[in-house]
Amino acid sequence: MDPYINEWLNLIIRFAHVITGIAWIGASFYFVWLDNHLEKPPQWKADKGIGGDLWAIHGGGFYEVAKYKLAPPQMPTTLHWFKWEAYTTWLTGFLLLSLMFYVGAESYLIDRRIADLSQVQAIAIGIGAIAVGFGSYEILVRTKLREHGILLGIILLIVGTALSYGLTQVFSARGAYMHMGAIIGTIMAGNVFFGIMPSQRALVKAVEEGTTPDPIYGLNAKVRSTHNTYTTLPIIFIMISNHYPMTYNHSANWLVLMGIILITAAVRQYFVLRHFGKHKPLILAGSALAAIALAVAISPTPTELTEAQKTQTVNLEQVKQIIEQRCSSCHSDAPTDDVFTIAPAGIVFSDEASITQWAPRIQARVIDAKDMPFMNKTQMTEEERTTLAIWLADTSRQ
Repeated sequence: MDPYINEWLNLIIRFAHVITGIAWIGASFYFVWLDNHLEKPPQWKADKGIGGDLWAIHGGGFYEVAKYKLAPPQMPTTLHWFKWEAYTTWLTGFLLLSLMFYVGAESYLIDRRIADLSQVQAIAIGIGAIAVGFGSYEILVRTKLREHGILLGIILLIVGTALSYGLTQVFSARGAYMHMGAIIGTIMAGNVFFGIMPSQRALVKAVEEGTTPDPIYGLNAKVRSTHNTYTTLPIIFIMISNHYPMTYNHSANWLVLMGIILITAAVRQYFVLRHFGKHKPLILAGSALAAIALAVAISPTPTELTEAQKTQTVNLEQVKQIIEQRCSSCHSDAPTDDVFTIAPAGIVFSDEASITQWAPRIQARVIDAKDMPFMNKTQMTEEERTTLAIWLADTSRQ
């Protein structure tokens, strides 16, 4: 595919994915907040079957919201459904995954330092992993385990950890993370399609037929909705994780990912409890401490220069030669790379001044994280990284 067309498709689909994702997650957050802030209604409302209500003010007006225990006595003329946000988020997400990691498998998904896969093999493994993750969840959530939230959560964590580890053994680190995001996103959309929407249709049908709705439908939808609530923050992290190689480029990146999933889910737990009026600052403090501990645990080991190397002098001309050979195919005014037709992040190494300007970025990405050059497409050697490290160390002392 023409790189320019690919970039425009990427922009359009990504923009649509972000918009629909905001709509879906925003609605999810709002209704969880709404459900957890309902108060006992006055008797005249309770006599009508209302289980809880609340008052709110927003945008210069007052809102009165009421929730029925099961259903209203008759169906209203206009009933708003919340489903397309979920479906369009999943569809645009899968299109984006396909464009970047399947069409562009050779660039983003396949890392031959990890596994020498063909494009077809990589795509098959990716789709298979999504199917296995989603299928495992659907089987488990349809059993009696759904009534035992903690036990189900532990089993799902074990399954997720196994998938996270397996994906990092066959895909690039970024590809593995994004496929875990695809698994979680598919589970979330599946909760809407296979659980929440059928339950809501059953409730509507019961009202239309004048029968009493089976409470099991509402409980099933509630369980799946709760699961979606706790996966929102983890999936948001995964969506932005490709900008932060210090997470996915660690040797234990699969474990780092699971740690971040647990930390972000705990943060969500704090806010859910807060909705109930239960202020548990220790959860938030514990999450913050866990995040700090994780950051310290995965911090890059400083490049240790030998005494002989410390006395070496590396001039800017040597640095320019390495950058010209290993970096300029992407980071130049006119990139020659087959994927990046415009310098990523606007970083251009055009002269001595620009190289010096971006020295901290070279330190972070080439020396510490070692995720640049991208997938090491230009075959930068360890000796060249050491040469850059010597120059950077000398530059920092000046």
